[in-house]
Amino acid sequence: NDRAKEKGYTSPICKTKQETDDNFNATIAYMIDNIDVLSIFAGTHNEESCYKLMELMEEKGIEKNNTHIWFGQLYGMSDHISYNLAAHGYNVAKYLPFGPVRDVMPYLIRRADENTSVAGQTSRELTLLKKERKRRKM
Repeated sequence: NDRAKEKGYTSPICKTKQETDDNFNATIAYMIDNIDVLSIFAGTHNEESCYKLMELMEEKGIEKNNTHIWFGQLYGMSDHISYNLAAHGYNVAKYLPFGPVRDVMPYLIRRADENTSVAGQTSRELTLLKKERKRRKM
């Protein structure tokens, strides 16, 4: 926002979470409609965004393992999303930022800051992990 103001252009940052979600949904709908010439890597920790893409794929009769569509989450985050997508036959990747600490840390801090909606999922994810750990002991 500060850079846009300083340089005199409209900020590319959405003003609200809903605006972000609306942009995401419109973009993946467009991409699904043009999947013959586009590929999707849905790098999101938002469960609803994953469900939306899955729903669009089903509506259009696109196979779960279509090589043009991948879901991805940051390594160590939202594993329950990654594992469930993979278990149901979707293409999934975990991505791992790497490089000098001075370059990687600002990215990770920004991801944590931008993903305030994920913060609410943290306790849920911990509960799911504890439940799975208990299940595996049985």
